[in-house]
Amino acid sequence: MVLYTSPFPNRFLSVLHSFSWGLIFPCYWLADRLVGSFVPTTYEKRQRADDPCYFHALCIIITTPIYLALLVASLPFALIGFLLWSPLQSARRPYIYSRLKDKSHANGATLLTEWKAAGSGKSFCFGSANVCLLPDSLARFNNVFNTQARAKEIGRRIRNGASRPQIKIYIDSPTNTSISAASFSSLVSPQAGDNRTVNAGIKRTTSMEYKGDNCGSNNGEENREDKGGSGDPHEGEENTCIVRINGEENGHMSDTETDTGNGQARASGPAEPPLEGDAEISKTPNHKQKEGDSGSLDSCSASRESLVKVRVGDGTVDQSTVNNKLLYKASIMKKTSVRKKKHTDETFDHEISAFFPANLDFLCLQEVFDKRAAEKLKEQLHHYFEYIVYDVGVYSCHSCCSFKFVNSGLLFASRYPVMDAAYHCYPNGRGMDSLASKGALFLKVQVGSTPQDQRIVGYISCTHLQAIAGDTTVRCEQLDMLQDWLSEFRKSTSSSSTANPEELVAFDVLCGDLNFDNCSSEDKLEQQHSLFTHYKDPCRVGPGDDKPWAIGTLLDPEGLYDEEVCTPDNLQKVLESEEGRKGYLVYPTSKNHSSSQKGRKASLKGNGRRIDYMLYTEEGLYLEWKVEVEEFSFITQLAGLTDHLPVAMRLMVSTGEDDP
Repeated sequence: MVLYTSPFPNRFLSVLHSFSWGLIFPCYWLADRLVGSFVPTTYEKRQRADDPCYFHALCIIITTPIYLALLVASLPFALIGFLLWSPLQSARRPYIYSRLKDKSHANGATLLTEWKAAGSGKSFCFGSANVCLLPDSLARFNNVFNTQARAKEIGRRIRNGASRPQIKIYIDSPTNTSISAASFSSLVSPQAGDNRTVNAGIKRTTSMEYKGDNCGSNNGEENREDKGGSGDPHEGEENTCIVRINGEENGHMSDTETDTGNGQARASGPAEPPLEGDAEISKTPNHKQKEGDSGSLDSCSASRESLVKVRVGDGTVDQSTVNNKLLYKASIMKKTSVRKKKHTDETFDHEISAFFPANLDFLCLQEVFDKRAAEKLKEQLHHYFEYIVYDVGVYSCHSCCSFKFVNSGLLFASRYPVMDAAYHCYPNGRGMDSLASKGALFLKVQVGSTPQDQRIVGYISCTHLQAIAGDTTVRCEQLDMLQDWLSEFRKSTSSSSTANPEELVAFDVLCGDLNFDNCSSEDKLEQQHSLFTHYKDPCRVGPGDDKPWAIGTLLDPEGLYDEEVCTPDNLQKVLESEEGRKGYLVYPTSKNHSSSQKGRKASLKGNGRRIDYMLYTEEGLYLEWKVEVEEFSFITQLAGLTDHLPVAMRLMVSTGEDDP
């Protein structure tokens, strides 16, 4: 299948489309500004609290006539542009495929070789988020604003979180896992081209080893070290910092400091200053980061829970000091204990994290409706993801029964090459949702190859269902269509047969904003849909019952700018407590409770409305391989930028080749 790298099949149609949109845009922009001036966010209201009451009214009185006059003047041009734009949409392609042009930063081909070296298997990390990048006037109804600046900041935060090293702490003491003197707590972004050699180690108690050196971004082969013959059991883990802690008396560590080649890391003390360079701060007020904001690109502090995976070792591991090229600096701050997994019966790790997972492989976004914002977001994401599919959907009356003013809002980013892509539009949208070409995006990616040169592939699907409350029947119909389209895409893109498999399927993942939760009484039909018999939800026990650690992903818009939750660290701390969740998450609807959520202390079912899903299936995969969830995260790094919590899941594909 040919991937579409431009929206139209020839340059003439592209130029004609650009001309028509150029006639429409002034009218669109003025209307957006005019409506937006009458819909203030809670942040703007607080900013104006100290201003005289007449000041804002005076601004409205002055600017409204100007906007109206210009809007009326631009209407004739917009009408002409619309008459050209609308018929052109019948020739428009359903998506745009973008590949990083700078080959020096491309590493997709290099990643494909890692599967052969992985031996017993490989893990893949998937992320999904609703980023609410609508036209500014519409975004304000969700209490967010300045869509263009938010798009850029969202992209910066995602790549900042994904490109940090993956830190793991191994406790060598089998009886005591406490760390009283030090634990890892922060990472800052690298400065481009800053290759520093560091002798890492914490005297007498710890040793640090950075495995892999590609920064998680597109750095190519130049930063990859030859690891052959090392015999390290963690050799296959890319971009990982492993911290080994040898137990001392009472299981405590002594306060130490480590001298490095270019600085010092202390066991207790202030964090290091941020790196310069890639540190442009958003000019939008609600995106300014306070000191200690781990979501900021230049943050020096991040909670230990966000960066550390705790494992308990069974025996003593020799300490070693390894010289590696580092593109990151780490600071160590005093913490009282290592966070333990609360539900020990769970087979995988789960947490509320202030960062996107390190080494994020695939990202699915929803509500990237604004085309200018999509371009800004794409530019930022290309610093980490080599392959991006964006501007997904149809416009006008093309292929759908109702007129579509905006696209589907879906965007997909990948570190691995995309082989095939397909999009389908839901034809049964109602109300405001019918104006958008909501649908499903299906992708096939290559993630490796076997020693016999068989391709190893994976399938990823991203969707966004009907949003209007009470439209249960519509959503169920869309889930039915989604299953049919999934099956069709698998059949149409498969080049294998049972007798002669040319491809081995490693995973099949479905994610997106499904706009129903697993606890609301009004969503019972969706909860019992047959989709959940084919795809597994790591957060779900059964219809109407979530696992105790699962939390809602829909934030209360009124509280987005409260000081308690306006930064990733603060939001993370709030969501870790039951009372905090009651104050800042939207909870499942119930006939016995009112719709007001703010500050309510009554007993509520579940831990909030979880409408953003990450599902996987074992059906249709290579029979000799096993797929298991390695970790699941609810992410707060986009605090203040969207009214949804992103989710992430890491899958381990085990081949069993090296099993005893």
